[in-house]
Amino acid sequence: MQRRHFLGSAAAALLAGCQPPPPALEFAFAGIDLERGHALRDLLAQGPLPAPTLVRRAQVIIAGGGVAGLAAARSLRLAGVHDFALLELEDTPGGNSRAGAVNGVACPLGAHYLPVPGDHAPEVQDLLEELGLRQRVAGRWQYDERHLCHSPQERLYFEREWQEGLLPVQGVGEATLEQYRRFSQAVAAASRAARFTMPQFAALDAKTGLAPAHQALDAMTFEAWLQRQGLDDAHLRWYLDYCCRDDYGAGMARVSAWAGLHYFASRHGFHAPGEAVAEDREGVLTWPEGNGWLTQQLAAPLKAQGQLQTGTSVLRIAETRRGVEVDAFNHHSGNVERWQAPRCIVALPVFVAARVVQNPPAFLAQAAQRLQWAPWAVTNIHLNAPLADRPGAAPAWDNVIYGDSNPGGLGYVDASHQKLDPRPGPTVLTYYQALGDVADARQQLATQGAEHWGRAALAALAGPHPDVVQRATRVQVTRYGHAMSIPVPGVQTFLSQIGLQAPPGKRKLLLNGEHQRALPTPATARLAFAHSDWSGYSVFEEAFTRGHAAGLWQG
Repeated sequence: MQRRHFLGSAAAALLAGCQPPPPALEFAFAGIDLERGHALRDLLAQGPLPAPTLVRRAQVIIAGGGVAGLAAARSLRLAGVHDFALLELEDTPGGNSRAGAVNGVACPLGAHYLPVPGDHAPEVQDLLEELGLRQRVAGRWQYDERHLCHSPQERLYFEREWQEGLLPVQGVGEATLEQYRRFSQAVAAASRAARFTMPQFAALDAKTGLAPAHQALDAMTFEAWLQRQGLDDAHLRWYLDYCCRDDYGAGMARVSAWAGLHYFASRHGFHAPGEAVAEDREGVLTWPEGNGWLTQQLAAPLKAQGQLQTGTSVLRIAETRRGVEVDAFNHHSGNVERWQAPRCIVALPVFVAARVVQNPPAFLAQAAQRLQWAPWAVTNIHLNAPLADRPGAAPAWDNVIYGDSNPGGLGYVDASHQKLDPRPGPTVLTYYQALGDVADARQQLATQGAEHWGRAALAALAGPHPDVVQRATRVQVTRYGHAMSIPVPGVQTFLSQIGLQAPPGKRKLLLNGEHQRALPTPATARLAFAHSDWSGYSVFEEAFTRGHAAGLWQG
């Protein structure tokens, strides 16, 4: 037993014997106002919109304050454009990378990490340098260790005990290990056939879009591809299904083979037990509040300059002869306001953009019909003391339960993992459910109460942590009806054909010394579209780079 594990278990046992019974658990929803979003939907369905009571003007309007919208605002600022307004539905920006707190403990409300970006994502690298997260030392880039995920990073609750890593290895047979090795070889072979990059759209062929080898993978499900390869081991398939649900919100029976392989080939590869791993394998950046730390940094200058308009629902976007009109409902004043500008960056989910853009371009209407979205539930559980733990590996940042009985369950991250203070204390566990494979999940999110989702999460955690209910004091649930697009077969091939042309005008030298890259951007004469939906799946690198490119589009 490791020292950290022993001390944590001992402290939990001591506290369990001397503290009174906990008060009644509190359950609540937090983070996302579903009613506000549904009110927008209902208002659009009623017919003519209310007349605007106020007209405002700016050089650029950004519709949507997720990662893409915040990145677009940053690139405008770096291009010397400061007369813009960002309109965001919720009271805080960030999309599915928002942060929260339960009983004063910071925690993520959605995305909770960022892999150290490679050279295919220079815009993300520049952001991290701007935020002081990396610097060049003796000719090599170094990342601030305070923000890199501390060890141990991952563990799996498997066969009633914890093991290091997420790939089931303890007690598995030689046949399983052989299939692990075969899958590792298949990932390497796919990488040699055509490169996988992150972000993927930055490496598209200017004429064909997705490479032919990738188009073939995109034509079938990951499950069908595995079947063709003869990879049918139950442990391998559980792990790969978990990986798909973790990144894409749905399992290998729905996502494309391109997506299933991209998960590994675009980042760290796949390494079977016993295979050598490169010493310089990239790390993971994380914070107690997850990627909310990044979106808070991106939003801070906008708040300071008055460029951020929260609590504002975009109702209508129309291109006119002179520019763009954006009608928006201000939830604070209760009025409809009209914004006028020469151009607009539409950083909204595709299904929302298709509703609000008047006379939408064909590519937008087609994308809205083709894409599918996964609902998610994120449950934050405040604990008044460390949990008792089953035998095996020590507590880690990312903790996954093999065969989680809760539909879509992905395990939890511990908000206190990055603390430098070794003394045990209160913390928050963030439990994730990817509901893309659950029938009527969106309806369930809208109708079931917070206690329903909270109790289900607690029940899932009770196996590895039998005292979780005793230690829990408050449970907050964040619901995402359309958290992310699912990369189903055919989507990548379709999306890769959109916006292949380079942006018009000369390449700019930005204020931070960064050179603008020619990146494909879906656009019309006055509208540039930016959202991770246009990549077919939702990760920070895709959303940020698309937003950055749209901010520099000069239509």
